[in-house]
Amino acid sequence: MIEFSNDLHLQPAGTVDPTRLKLVGAAAGLAFVVCLLPPLVMAQQGQFVAKPLVEKKVTELPSGDLHWRIDTFASKEQAEQAAGPFSLVAETQGKTWLFTVGRAAETARGGTKVAEIGPIPRITAKEYLLRVNEAGGPEGSATNPHTHPASEAFYVISGELTQKSPHGTLKVTAGQGTAGHGGDTPMIVSNSGSGELREFALFVVDANRPFNSPAKMD
Repeated sequence: MIEFSNDLHLQPAGTVDPTRLKLVGAAAGLAFVVCLLPPLVMAQQGQFVAKPLVEKKVTELPSGDLHWRIDTFASKEQAEQAAGPFSLVAETQGKTWLFTVGRAAETARGGTKVAEIGPIPRITAKEYLLRVNEAGGPEGSATNPHTHPASEAFYVISGELTQKSPHGTLKVTAGQGTAGHGGDTPMIVSNSGSGELREFALFVVDANRPFNSPAKMD
């Protein structure tokens, strides 16, 4: 760790402060390292990235078959007014989204229906985590093999998504959604299209278990 002092001391002409020499050398070394950083950052830009967009915890789930319904609204305020106890509101991709776990064919008042995905395999837990991840990456990018403590559903905004698991290969293209397999299923999710992939990954998982775990794929 390099520490720079705010105390400046004037030195007689012709003399050199050894401490200042050390600082100059350290600063030069730091500048050299910084010059090396851009290629390293660029090398990491080809990764598949998934980050939480919105989430909440609930202690129960709706009865019957579960589906993820996705709607868009003109404003966040309108989406929040239409939201229920199993809904999530988020603003991204230049739109306001309402994600709701519920029964099939239900409607969100005032919204525009985008997709209905399901049925989603039910789980039993003391507490549930409802989460929507925003994910994607450039052509050829992929996740590591992993599992979740429940099923994962997908909605593709742009590009083409492929999920590989012991159950086979599943492809989803822009404007389509699909429910994944049951919990603890090993999988790899990748961009199998020719351009950038942007997608929502939707989860209803056991809140008291690790959200994801490393896995092996044969």
